[in-house]
Amino acid sequence: MEEQTIQNQTNEESTKNVHEEAQPATPQEHNDSTTPQASTEETAQNVDADTAHELAQPAHEEAAQSRRQRAYYEAPSATEHDDFDWSVDKRNVASYGKEDRVKLEVIYDSTFKTIEESELLRGTIVGITKTDVIINIGFKSDGLVSLNEFRDMPEVKIGEDIEVMVVEKEDRHGHLHLSRKLARQLRAWQKIVDFYKTGEVVTGTITSKTKGGLIVDVYGLETFLPGSQIDVKPVTDYDQYVGKTMDFKVVKINETIRNAVVSHKALIESDIEQQRSVIISQLEKGQVLEGTVKNVTDFGAFIDLGGVDGLLYITDISWGRVTHPSEVLENGQKLNVVVLDFDDEKKRISLGLKQLTPHPWDNLPAEIVEGAHIKGKVVNIEDYGAFLEIMPGVEGLVHVSEITWSSQPINAKEFFKMGEEFEAVVVTLDKDERKMSLSIKQMTEDPWDTIENRFPVDSRHNGVVKNITPYGVFVELQTGIGGMIHISDLSWIKRYNHPSEFVKVGDNIEVMILSIDKENRKLALGHKQLEEDPWNTFETIFPIGSIHEGSVTRKDDKGASVQLQYGLEAYAPARHLRKEDGENVEVDETLPFMIIEFDRNDKRIMVSHSKVWEQGKVEEKESQKKEAAAESDKTKKAVKNIQSKVEKPTLGDLGALAALKDKMKKAEEGDGQ
Repeated sequence: MEEQTIQNQTNEESTKNVHEEAQPATPQEHNDSTTPQASTEETAQNVDADTAHELAQPAHEEAAQSRRQRAYYEAPSATEHDDFDWSVDKRNVASYGKEDRVKLEVIYDSTFKTIEESELLRGTIVGITKTDVIINIGFKSDGLVSLNEFRDMPEVKIGEDIEVMVVEKEDRHGHLHLSRKLARQLRAWQKIVDFYKTGEVVTGTITSKTKGGLIVDVYGLETFLPGSQIDVKPVTDYDQYVGKTMDFKVVKINETIRNAVVSHKALIESDIEQQRSVIISQLEKGQVLEGTVKNVTDFGAFIDLGGVDGLLYITDISWGRVTHPSEVLENGQKLNVVVLDFDDEKKRISLGLKQLTPHPWDNLPAEIVEGAHIKGKVVNIEDYGAFLEIMPGVEGLVHVSEITWSSQPINAKEFFKMGEEFEAVVVTLDKDERKMSLSIKQMTEDPWDTIENRFPVDSRHNGVVKNITPYGVFVELQTGIGGMIHISDLSWIKRYNHPSEFVKVGDNIEVMILSIDKENRKLALGHKQLEEDPWNTFETIFPIGSIHEGSVTRKDDKGASVQLQYGLEAYAPARHLRKEDGENVEVDETLPFMIIEFDRNDKRIMVSHSKVWEQGKVEEKESQKKEAAAESDKTKKAVKNIQSKVEKPTLGDLGALAALKDKMKKAEEGDGQ
């Protein structure tokens, strides 16, 4: 190090001077002496010179020691060993007494400062090397501070006073370790804490950008400036602030990690708050002010009135309906607004734009009267109807009952679309209440006035399925005219659990007019009536007791549905589903079934599978009985024939008769069984 080099040069000069004083006398000097050898005092002086050389240059200790020994043993002695002053040690240094030593140590220590680690001290620059600055703080040795810690001081000069912190009194190299950076950070932190407590404004330089904000150097300490605290307006480009020096307010500190958060926005808001108080104190309701659109939101727009913001709600922008404020306003736009209300405590100002023009209802055109035909645009749709805007700020309601002449309920949200235009008739008009009711259906003639002429009973028509309910299907025959097909009138043959099994919404279907209810505007329709009732024929095809093939389509605990021929559906109670092997009939099985009930009026057929095989057994027994009876009759005839031919019986005849009797007896017993 440079410091060590300077110290070595100083020691070498000291060693050189002491060495010159300790050189032996020249031959001329020896010749002038009264004694052939040097005196003891001269020898001691030479030895003391060597000792001084040793103290002045610790690095050459071995050489100095060698010279001292050589001078001691080679110097001529004027006295005997017994006369030697043994109070002088082997280095020829005299010992001090205890009191003298204490006094000297006190004097020596008083020339230096007592320092502690982490202590802040003032020091003077006494030297500058290529890498370090040498600082004298009044300690036993000078300290070193890296030149990197003086980057904020382009011109570092010897003799300047600076503040440093003691990092280590003696590092591993034996040097005094000082830091100007740590001193500045500690002093800066103390200032920041004071500024945080007092609210004083600080000045800092933005050094770099980081995630979510900027890094600000305040008195040498890095602080954090969040992006939301840069300005009252949203900031997206952080790079434009790097390198700028600005004023800040310390808004948050962390003593544990010595971290601070600063805000420039707080200063702006403070100034704005002062301006706002002045402006609000001068406001009056109804006052017209010029402002600039600052920010457009979904619910309105913030207007800058020159230091204070007011809110223009979406409902106060126009007398007409506004879907979004951006349809009318844009950022930076200048406009006049009227003060509707303000709150001194909450510093809120409500503004209006539409109030600068008369209400449209006050200037309603003369041609808009009851019965007039008008055109409007759909601006709002509710469950009970839709609002048509006749002109900005003037709206009329089309109730769901005024949409069509049909008596069927209509969903307004399905019928109307936002922005669509419709022609309507003004039904009622109340300028005082600013209300208007409209009708679309009254634009056309009421079709129910001549319903009997166009849709007479028993006439056939094609319609479109508009709605399906659990009990029937609504069919529209023409606009405003429609009727209901009851679920029982869909088919002569099949029973449906729900009409959706037969038809879907939007399908075309042919119907017959069954009846007309003009007062309630209802038509009763039928579909099965388009064909003749097949049950008259089915009664002859499916008589009670007849057996037919059937497939089980559905089954529950009470019974099963059985599909017969011609699309007929029959029902089999659970007790009639037992098979001959003891098992029950299952779904999708095709088996013979017996008709056990046929009700033409209720269109109901009941069948049984058990009756089929039970009847088979009965018929089999009857057949066996008939065969036995026929055999018995045949035997009796044979006996009578024999008896008529034989006059007197013989022993052989008696045997034949006995055998015939046994046979007849067995036959009778068989019949009894």
